[in-house]
Amino acid sequence: MNKELRLTDQLQKYFGFDRFKGQQEEVIKSVLDGNDSFVLMPTGGGKSLCYQLPALIMEGTAIVISPLIALMKNQVDSIRSFGTDDGIAHFLNSSLTKVATQQVKDDVISGRTKLLYVAPESLTKQDNIDFLKNVNISFYAIDEAHCISEWGHDFRPEYRRIRPIVKEIGQAPIIALTATATAKVQHDIQKNLGMLEARVFKASFNRPNLYYAVRPKIKPENQIIKFIKENEGKSGIIYCLSRKRVEELAETLQVNGIKALAYHAGMDSATRSGNQDKFLMEEVDVIVATIAFGMGIDKPDVRFVMHYDIPKSLEGYYQETGRAGRDGGEGQCIAFYSYKDIQKLEKFMQGKPVAEQEIGRQLLLDTASYAETAICRRIMLLNYFGEKMEEPCGNCDNCLNPKKQVEASDEVVRALKAIREVNEKYKAEHISDILTGKLTAAVKSFKHDELKAFGSGNDHSDRFWNAVFRQSMIAGLINKDIEHYGLLRINEEGHRFMENPQSFLLVRNHNYDELEEEAASSSGSPSGGSGDPELFAMLKDLRKKIAQKHQLPPFVIFQDPSLSDMSIQYPISLEELKFIQGVGEGKARRYGKEFVQLIKSYVEDNEIDRPQDMVVKSVANKSKLKVFIIHSIDRKLSFEDIADSKGLELKDLITELEAIVNSGTKLNIDYYINDVLDEDHQEEVFDYFREAEDDSVDAALEELGEDEYSEEDIRLMRIKFMSEMGN
Repeated sequence: MNKELRLTDQLQKYFGFDRFKGQQEEVIKSVLDGNDSFVLMPTGGGKSLCYQLPALIMEGTAIVISPLIALMKNQVDSIRSFGTDDGIAHFLNSSLTKVATQQVKDDVISGRTKLLYVAPESLTKQDNIDFLKNVNISFYAIDEAHCISEWGHDFRPEYRRIRPIVKEIGQAPIIALTATATAKVQHDIQKNLGMLEARVFKASFNRPNLYYAVRPKIKPENQIIKFIKENEGKSGIIYCLSRKRVEELAETLQVNGIKALAYHAGMDSATRSGNQDKFLMEEVDVIVATIAFGMGIDKPDVRFVMHYDIPKSLEGYYQETGRAGRDGGEGQCIAFYSYKDIQKLEKFMQGKPVAEQEIGRQLLLDTASYAETAICRRIMLLNYFGEKMEEPCGNCDNCLNPKKQVEASDEVVRALKAIREVNEKYKAEHISDILTGKLTAAVKSFKHDELKAFGSGNDHSDRFWNAVFRQSMIAGLINKDIEHYGLLRINEEGHRFMENPQSFLLVRNHNYDELEEEAASSSGSPSGGSGDPELFAMLKDLRKKIAQKHQLPPFVIFQDPSLSDMSIQYPISLEELKFIQGVGEGKARRYGKEFVQLIKSYVEDNEIDRPQDMVVKSVANKSKLKVFIIHSIDRKLSFEDIADSKGLELKDLITELEAIVNSGTKLNIDYYINDVLDEDHQEEVFDYFREAEDDSVDAALEELGEDEYSEEDIRLMRIKFMSEMGN
């Protein structure tokens, strides 16, 4: 009892707390007794204290091996803030000058330093090894120990060299700590560190205050801005997988009046730590970061963590979401998911050693399975970490808005048979073409229209079949061969299912491709139920009036999707109008004045609350491609060369040209059209558009004759017409 009392006294003395949290006290006793210890404690559970307090109490210096310079600095500052002597904690890494390094070594040798933080890379340097041989080491603490495991989400090869170096420096007890580890990762860590006999402390992974949700990745910027504006003043972290995306998103948020900064490993360290400090000091509300941000960042009141890109593993996801609501208060964890992102991550694995690909593929499969599941997300997450939870949590999107599921046992069998019939040598897209009976060039050339499976699934769309393949993969019936990228193979479980089909519930609501496609194809016209029908009708009347005044077809002024967007966003200034779909600066200036006047008085008369958070302003660097195309056309480069240099198909380039012209920029593409169409044909199409009701390409082809013109011809002439008549 006396020892326990003394421990609580020490806790009060050094950290000002009067009681321990969870298993902290047991862990600390284990370390004080000289045992090897393995600590698995979720973010926010108080892992750091498990080695900080024993280090302050024991004789000698504790060596803390930690993966990030920013994390070490943060921890050292935190320890120093509890005492009067700065020498009590130091870090030794490549960021120090020679003089500073000598100061650290002097403090350690003199016995002033109780905690010495070292990066694994610094630990392997011979002069550091020689120096540490002369230090009285109380114990080694290995923080973020999941970095040791190849199955862990932040694998660092240098972490696997810790054990031999510890042996060389001198034996002392080891405490390994991590916030995320499956049973496999835990065993890997203990084996690598030679501590299979260690005492294991495992806290529950359940954080009841965290709300988990996965949303379709449709216009994610709009969703993010809307969410942040509805949660004004709250702290949040948004994770992206690439540095480029981090910078673009941070800039978009800033342009939309949100206090946000970027953080990634490619920035110089002064900017990076400056941005981190501004977040901690609440000078900014949001940090947009790669996964490098947040390890050991002890900010208790992060209210939301968003994942712009789905993470590579559930462990990474769990650890990153764990940075929300560490004070026990609200924490919203929202991930944006598109299966295309999983495919992109799979592509990155090509060319890596096969063993690494296998691991990566399994981790991605677990992530996709979490994103697409219809069951309680918390049950699924806890189960992943080997913890059982009987009742649904009531605090995730699947509990609060259950997904629709449909019986698809018959469809799964049809899909498996189609894979078998093509000898497991084709990708999902090709097999779905066979099932839906599509006569593509590939289907014809391989004579796959003669197969039994051809057309056997034409009662569903190809998007439906892609969902069947994906969820069969998640259910462990088929595998995707990464080496031969994307070929579908049936495994033993799949063969058993074909012989003896079981019930198979397909999650319909998470058929994300379908949602994405709907979003891309819907122009948001009020007839589809979005927008303000009364305003839309008024805008159409105004457009007609202006068109008559200028003697132009109405679609040249603004197209329907633009009017529809106006009836949703209610822009009341030219500045706001230029961000409406298909408008841009030129058109806003030329035709916008009367439109914004009409909208302004409509808003005032009807006392409308405008969804300002949805007027997402875009960032100038998004228009780099646009500028490149305009310059290339000024230089009269061939369209094929322009498209090739940007890795575009010709039809994609034409789409870009349409967007440029529709938003009010004048382009002269005569030099290209003159090579494609003679003068008479050009005149015929031009006259057609002058009289046309709308700008439909199909209607033009029907009227002018498909044997006379291609779709490309009509689109190019429409660009010329819009440019000359409207801009």
